[in-house]
Amino acid sequence: MGKGTGSHTMPLTRLTGCVFLGLLAAVPGLAHAAAAFDVDHATQLWLATLSGPAQARSDAYFEGGEWLALWGTLISLGIYSFLLRIRLLPKVRTAMHRRGWRPWLGLLACGLVFIAVDTLLSLPWTFYTGYLRERQYGLMNQSVGAWLGDQAIGLLLGALLGSVLLLVIYAVIRMYPKHWWLIGTGVIAVAITFLVLITPVFLVPLFNTQSELPDGPVRTRVVAMAKAYNVPSEHIYLVDASRQSDRISANVSGIGPTIRISLNDNLLKKTSVAETAAVMGHELGHYVLGHVWRTIVVLTLLMGLLLWLASRIAPALIRHGGQRWDVRGLSDPASLPVLAGVLSVLSLLATPVTNTLIRVDESEADAFGLDAAREPDGFAAAAMKLSAYRKIAPGALEEMLFFDHPSGKTRVHMAMQWKKDHVPNATEVVPPPLPPLKLPDPKP
Repeated sequence: MGKGTGSHTMPLTRLTGCVFLGLLAAVPGLAHAAAAFDVDHATQLWLATLSGPAQARSDAYFEGGEWLALWGTLISLGIYSFLLRIRLLPKVRTAMHRRGWRPWLGLLACGLVFIAVDTLLSLPWTFYTGYLRERQYGLMNQSVGAWLGDQAIGLLLGALLGSVLLLVIYAVIRMYPKHWWLIGTGVIAVAITFLVLITPVFLVPLFNTQSELPDGPVRTRVVAMAKAYNVPSEHIYLVDASRQSDRISANVSGIGPTIRISLNDNLLKKTSVAETAAVMGHELGHYVLGHVWRTIVVLTLLMGLLLWLASRIAPALIRHGGQRWDVRGLSDPASLPVLAGVLSVLSLLATPVTNTLIRVDESEADAFGLDAAREPDGFAAAAMKLSAYRKIAPGALEEMLFFDHPSGKTRVHMAMQWKKDHVPNATEVVPPPLPPLKLPDPKP
């Protein structure tokens, strides 16, 4: 349940209700009838499956991650400050000018140098957060060589797509110095839409192998739910995400001709049919409720606000230190570290807003998935399995500020409330404990 929303109700309610009760009887664990289904007690039974070392590790992983964005921003600011002090980009700009290169080629050279140097200087931090820390918590399956290979692919993609975006943005800054942020917002909207369009077909295959999901109970359930809500289901893809980690995930990605349903092999291996159906119902909700387009619009508007603020702050910083930095104005490609630094800080400050906007979509998708799959216990079981790397029961303020998905406790409570409201003679289930912790491999 990486992303998702909604509340439509499938037909054949009686039949699916009977199927649900039959599945419930087969769930390993103890089921007992209750005179009145107690939502809070049923929720606590699920939460109790995560305790002791497993919960301590989950909490530590997530709470430590809450600081990563702050430290990452500070490290980026340090790198940008270093680049300004050594005047790296002004040297590239001047060299290109002396050789008589066209201005756009000079800008392209500055952009490529900036992306490459920024990536290389931040590599130690990226290695810690993306590899060592993940291995420390038993979430990393890759060797160092394989991980570095993926990073190299990411660098090449970032250099290609990022340099094109910088060319356009700086052309807009030169042509419309007062209102560049407004036109730049439109450019960002096009860029986001383009990335959403090409990611499932062109970018994902660079990192993972995708194959057709084999026939079986999972495919049958997913196709049935997809057809009920007119989601394209001619192809359903299985992604070999286990080569990187043990995280479970699925999505309905792309727009227009690139829309596709995908689930990773961890989800298939680690969950029951009921759990997988609950997760896929959530993902279908994102598509049916139009979350992709809503996210594009919301992110564009938010980016427009950040660009407007940057259009006020960055020129003031350049006036203050431009002579020392040899930066001649915002339209100078040597201003890249200044603009990137301002946007990094503004993006960090906007994190609670972006988290809340995403969390609203996820909550809507949860409600939709419960209606579509009609698997409240499967939904609760999947939410608990995500607790390997998401704090299960945060405080209200912590969830609001740092969670871009509803917490496990919130999700399980929603599932149990749905069960009480929609399942006749609902019974509480005492679920089996979660599987033991996967210990990290001591040899990277």
